[in-house]
Amino acid sequence: MTPEFVVEFAKQAIILTIYLSMPMLGLGLAAGLVVSVFQAVTSIQEMTLTFVPKIIAVFLGLLFFAPWMLDQITVFTHRIFVNIPMYIK
Repeated sequence: MTPEFVVEFAKQAIILTIYLSMPMLGLGLAAGLVVSVFQAVTSIQEMTLTFVPKIIAVFLGLLFFAPWMLDQITVFTHRIFVNIPMYIK
C-alpha cells in the first residue's frame, strides 16, 4: 500500500461520511430555522422548543433515508472487500 492509496481511501471514506450525514444535518438546520423564526415572531423563549422539533426532524429523516444510507454503506464496504487483493499488492 502506497501513501497515495491510503490518502485516497481516507478521502473516499470522509466524503461518504459527509454525503450520508448531509440529509440529517439539512433537516436539523431547516427545523432549527423554522423554530427560530417562530420564536422570534411569538417572543417565546422556551429552551425545549428548540430541541424537540430538531430531534423529531432528524428521527423522521433517519426513517426516510435509512435504506439509502444503508445501500451506500453496503456498496462502499462491498467495493472494499472485492478489492482486497489489489490492496495487498
